[in-house]
Amino acid sequence: MFRPICVSLLLAAALVATGCNNTTTTPTSPTTPTTVTEPVYSGTLARNGAATYPFVANTGTITATLTTLAPEGTLVTLALGEWNATTQSCQLRITADDAAQGKVLIGSAQVSQNYCVRIADSTGQLATPATYEITVSHF
Repeated sequence: MFRPICVSLLLAAALVATGCNNTTTTPTSPTTPTTVTEPVYSGTLARNGAATYPFVANTGTITATLTTLAPEGTLVTLALGEWNATTQSCQLRITADDAAQGKVLIGSAQVSQNYCVRIADSTGQLATPATYEITVSHF
């Protein structure tokens, strides 16, 4: 009977001793990820034409902006996707078929890998070639 009581007292003392830790820790501030802006992708889009631009991004937000599109009033397809280096193709994930100048696509990269932005006249509506500039930023 005496032994179980002693063991219980020793365990209780050990628990109290471990609970009396007066060490304070200062929380660390998380580091803010650095935003990367790709070089501006630009060119001329012909009727039924398309252009794809691959880039590497880390996890986080990817933003593609159709900063310039002329002539005024032109509509094109703007898309974000995952780049397959083996097949040299863009697996589209977010698509806007009615993109005008100023259109912004926002996606979320779940893993660090190759992504791509694509511009196209997928409906064959361009009467004359259109010039464009696309800005892509990501973490």
